Amino acid sequence: MTEENWGDHIQSTVGENRWLQGHLVQLLLRHCDARGAAWWAQHCHVPPEMLPWAVAEELQKLHIQDRVEEVAKADNYESSNKKDYYQLPIPRENIHFLQTWEETLQCWEKVLQPGQVVGVDMEWKPSFGMVGKPRVALLQLALKDEVFLLDLPRLLEQAESEGEKEKLPHFIQMLYSDAAITKLGYGMSGDLSSLVATCSALKDTEKQMQGVVDLLAVDKQLQWGKDSRKVDGLLPDHSHEEKGVGQPEKGLSLLVQHVLGKPLDKREQLSNWEKRPLREEQILYAASDAYCLLEIYERLCKDPESFGLGSDLTESLVGKQSKKLRAKKQLNKQEAPTPSGQECQGPRPEPSCPPAPISPQQFSVVCDNMLQGLGRYLRCLGVDVRLLDNEDDHRKAAEIARQEGRVILTSGFPYQTLRSQVGEGRCFSVNCSQKAKEQALQVLKHFNVQVSLSDIFSRCQVCNCNKYLKVSRERMRQLVEGSRQVSREHSTGCPGSQGCDVTVPVHDTAQPGCAPRGEQAEGMEQCGAAAVLAGDTVLKVAAIPPGVLDRAKLTDFYCCTCCGKVFWEGSHFGRVISQFQDVLVASGDTQSIYGAELS
Repeated sequence: MTEENWGDHIQSTVGENRWLQGHLVQLLLRHCDARGAAWWAQHCHVPPEMLPWAVAEELQKLHIQDRVEEVAKADNYESSNKKDYYQLPIPRENIHFLQTWEETLQCWEKVLQPGQVVGVDMEWKPSFGMVGKPRVALLQLALKDEVFLLDLPRLLEQAESEGEKEKLPHFIQMLYSDAAITKLGYGMSGDLSSLVATCSALKDTEKQMQGVVDLLAVDKQLQWGKDSRKVDGLLPDHSHEEKGVGQPEKGLSLLVQHVLGKPLDKREQLSNWEKRPLREEQILYAASDAYCLLEIYERLCKDPESFGLGSDLTESLVGKQSKKLRAKKQLNKQEAPTPSGQECQGPRPEPSCPPAPISPQQFSVVCDNMLQGLGRYLRCLGVDVRLLDNEDDHRKAAEIARQEGRVILTSGFPYQTLRSQVGEGRCFSVNCSQKAKEQALQVLKHFNVQVSLSDIFSRCQVCNCNKYLKVSRERMRQLVEGSRQVSREHSTGCPGSQGCDVTVPVHDTAQPGCAPRGEQAEGMEQCGAAAVLAGDTVLKVAAIPPGVLDRAKLTDFYCCTCCGKVFWEGSHFGRVISQFQDVLVASGDTQSIYGAELS
């Protein structure tokens, strides 16, 4: 511990009590000279009029000397630190000290991502032998490119003042219980005990932990085998006493030295972590403690055998549950897969069974704006899909889901917030790293949606409507020619033809579920004559390219009764529809698309 750290603890104990401050100076005079007493008087900001004459005189001299020594001290500290100790590989601006919920929510959005690897550490004020677990003052979360330092006391105080004291425990529990996020720590059980002492709502967190790697267990394996093996360049032949750096390394610092080549600088370990603002040395120390876990994990994963670990890192690194806890979970059937493929905890009366098979017409979803590609793909399969616009807030998905009885498809951070706003099993987390087809297969499998050949393109890709007007080629030719003729007449005889709304009535009836089977007519005739259905739906017949009506194999057109888009079977229809072969096979439809009659 540095004198500065020790001074922080003295100051926090004496506080602003002038009597205690004066009494401290008197005690110091008995055990050291006036200069030593003056140093502590300066650190505790004791007024000169309260000091003995000799101490006050020394205090005046200290003010001048300290200005000179401060610069030299900073330079020496930085040079020795770089030379002898582990250094953070990320820039200082990537270390964020968070004291407000607005900042913290951005942090959680980055941390709570499937596949994320997070270094977790905690700091608290030393208890110096006092009974009871200390309260966590700082929670460090390290990602590959940045580190977040959470001011836990300030955040808990803010949440309680806003009547949302469960907010922080909720996020911490999501992190520890998410099997898709790898959490790295060192002595995680002790850290969690202090976390529970800080916030009692986290008392069951350790029972729900999944995807954790406690490097203390790895360290014990390395310690056990270090005498019988030699890793070139990683296990030094000399101790720290021989290097003159101080006492031998231990704990995480020793593990960092073994794996990364240099130990941690632990001079700030016993700091007063409750004091604000934190000093720059404290910030760098806290960030290093969490970030070094990522580098250790990466190095061990690359070459485990050179460290005496088995080649199967699942056995060597991943935290294992006790046999007793595992047996208890198996007995109570508490583990059940969540929509995201992760695992959640909670008592279940009986084992979960696959849902009954349903057709795409029976399945309705609302897709977050991050999953528009998936939404369009599912719509091609006949699923009832609502798509959020780019500017829509994620919370709108919950509103639509409640009003229309839809399942929410989302991913990442929004999943954690949306799933609590809808019924059980009504929110599904999709892997954003996959392509739309792979995502669709995941969704169909989870909800047991069985897709048949007749479902393909049974919904309009533009408006989601599933009712089409089937129009023969000859009738469509009449509509197109009639529309063009009326348009020409009005363009020559009506000066205001650009605003005309002359229409050609259509008397065919709409057919629900009749697949359009092919190309979509792009564009829309914005003015002039048009074919109109009952309900004022304008058929966009003017968008049909010349020559399409003359194709010998083309017998029918399909018109959306909601938006008026016209569809037909294009020349490359077989190749397009063959892309859905995997979906049909996965859904149990054994009929091959290639051999199907495309009518």
